[in-house]
Amino acid sequence: MLNSEISTRRDDAISRGVGMQTQVYVERASGAEVWDVEGKRYIDFAAGIAVVNTGHCHPKVMEAVRRQTESFTHTCHQVLPYENYIRLAERLNDKVPGDFEKKTVFVTTGAEAVENAIKVARAATSRNAIIAFGGGFHGRTFMGMSLTGKVAPYKKGFGAMMPDVFHVPFPVDLHGVSTADALAGIEKLFKADLDADRVAAIILEPVQGEGGFYPAPADLMRGLRKLCDAHGILLIADEVQTGFARTGTLFAMEAYDVAADITTMAKGLAGGLPLAALTGRAEVMDAAVPGGLGGTYGGNPLGIAAAHAVLDVIEEEDLCNRANELGSRLKQRLNAIRSRVPEMVDVRGPGFMIAAEFNTADGKAPNPEITNAIRAEALSRGLVLLTCGVYGNVIRFLAPLTIPDDVFAEAMDILEASIDAVKGA
Repeated sequence: MLNSEISTRRDDAISRGVGMQTQVYVERASGAEVWDVEGKRYIDFAAGIAVVNTGHCHPKVMEAVRRQTESFTHTCHQVLPYENYIRLAERLNDKVPGDFEKKTVFVTTGAEAVENAIKVARAATSRNAIIAFGGGFHGRTFMGMSLTGKVAPYKKGFGAMMPDVFHVPFPVDLHGVSTADALAGIEKLFKADLDADRVAAIILEPVQGEGGFYPAPADLMRGLRKLCDAHGILLIADEVQTGFARTGTLFAMEAYDVAADITTMAKGLAGGLPLAALTGRAEVMDAAVPGGLGGTYGGNPLGIAAAHAVLDVIEEEDLCNRANELGSRLKQRLNAIRSRVPEMVDVRGPGFMIAAEFNTADGKAPNPEITNAIRAEALSRGLVLLTCGVYGNVIRFLAPLTIPDDVFAEAMDILEASIDAVKGA
């Protein structure tokens, strides 16, 4: 079977609204490597968009899922509950940043976690308005789209967004936006458009994902915490992409000296199985009435079992330190390339959540053409890369944290050769 044959069938059977960055149809995967239906091997620097942080088919995760399948696969926790759901909630309550009592809810997707965080915030504060940031990504549901700070492709053609959602600039030094600008944007909202007493929550990613891997400055996080405390507003950290050792700590918020009131998570939580959660202050999480939260598949037993194994693997294999080590090596290699590639204007990111941003050679405009060319060239050589950013001019690197040193070194050689090929070096 050929990739091209499947691709033709895909065009006939699947909505074009499901975008695809490759036409590589996977047959099997292990660790940081995948093999397509034609038998070609690829090194995976996407990890399912930061989902398989522990690697494809990690033996301990697979064994945990196998054991669970021998007992039961679904009962719906709201009907017939199970102990490992409670135990995972206890573990997350202990591990999510914040020196206060916490409670947890399990759902299925990151967008669903965000939706429920907004529901909880509104119930807890009896307020409606939400403030989010330009460039942020929070999902493809209507509330998720509304919170997301990027129109194309996420909002394009879908009509009116949810009301009472307001956006302010996200600080990015490279783009001339400071923390002071961002905080001033909120103050301007309070003066011109929005009574602070109507705001239920401010939501942000500690490191913007789809927006371009821009880390939130520490002074922004402190400023938001101070502002939230002054006005009775809840702070929501969307850790869907940053969580589970990706940034060099279990949660990215551990790098800051303030904590969020609610944390959303998904992706890396269950090693490839659909599981998401929100964890927050106990009194806040209890604001919703019984039945107001949950879902048929929320906290599915297989996902719960996988998540327990993921947390064990992160600890046993010291994946937080591994993320920092790999990220440091990647930055060194990228900065060495940057010294002779003027289009690469920035290398950034904590842990192993690294990005390279590309502009035109004169540095004046985003250059999505070169990023896509590098991505395509790397793919042809067996390396899977992803792009992101409001302008599509950022390459992001999200390999599994368990990638072996020799496979990582091979990927670095492919990356450099791909950039040189595109540049004509």
